[in-house]
Amino acid sequence: MTVSRRTLIATLGLAPVASLLPRPAWAAYPDRPIHLIVPFAAGGNADLVGRVVGEMVSRALKQPAVVENRPGAGGGVGAAVVAHAKPDGYTLLIGSNGPLTINPLMHLNPGYSLADFTAIALTSYVPHVLLMNKNFPAKTIPELIAASKKKSVNIATSGVGSATHMTLERFKAATGADITHIPYRGGGALIPDVIGGGVDGAMTEFSTAVQIHKSGDARLVGIAAVKRSELASDVPTFIEGGVKGFTAESYIGVLAPAQTPADIVDALQKAIAAGLSGGDLADKLRGMGSEIATPEQMTAKGFAAFIKTDAENMTAAAKLADIKPE
Repeated sequence: MTVSRRTLIATLGLAPVASLLPRPAWAAYPDRPIHLIVPFAAGGNADLVGRVVGEMVSRALKQPAVVENRPGAGGGVGAAVVAHAKPDGYTLLIGSNGPLTINPLMHLNPGYSLADFTAIALTSYVPHVLLMNKNFPAKTIPELIAASKKKSVNIATSGVGSATHMTLERFKAATGADITHIPYRGGGALIPDVIGGGVDGAMTEFSTAVQIHKSGDARLVGIAAVKRSELASDVPTFIEGGVKGFTAESYIGVLAPAQTPADIVDALQKAIAAGLSGGDLADKLRGMGSEIATPEQMTAKGFAAFIKTDAENMTAAAKLADIKPE
């Protein structure tokens, strides 16, 4: 069928001009809210850092950053949401050790793999700590180990396959402590039970526990860092407690679905790096006990290399703790 020149011109005249232009010419990224998926319950380290990162992204890119908590399966539920999301820069993962490098060691089919993500930037990391109910008799790491060998101690973590779960397993293997693992759905979810005595204590992130320790509602007995923190200098390291060379931390970084366009990844990376390089939001992270990532780690390439190294370290840790995928 042929179409006359007059008919074609009339038809084109009815079409909105914008519809005839390629999308980049009239809709630069981002043009609507960006969703940050935190794969743990509210109140834990990933949630706290994720909300600060959301402010960084919102300020730099002039669009709202909506934080959504999708807990479950050691961070696997939220990670899977992002892994299978449209790669358009509007659904991002606040990623950590658990869903990125530990879940694949714990589960035969976690529903996603590292290949499903594009690294954007590492933001920060924070040491792990042992937080005990204030009425628990042990006040130091050696006393806790000794008490556990008389009666098993219930220690909570943010979930099966979480970074704190892996640290707890490493601690058990290194010390011979008799500990019963009690998994929760995030670092924030376990705190009320530690305070109330529902569990004896928790292996959790320093940022989650430091203010609770300062208030006296619960007690830190050790920090898994090379040196004591200036925010709680009264808390000895695990190494000081006799656990030779024992350090552990959770890191937080931002990832997008694989195949997200490079220019979008670059825009997000620059927004996050700018926020981490100075100002009130970087200070806010430090005030929570977090250590800011290095400039190289804030790049997509640097964060990808960081994840690769962490995956290798976690594989070695899983062998040490005799953890096998199920």
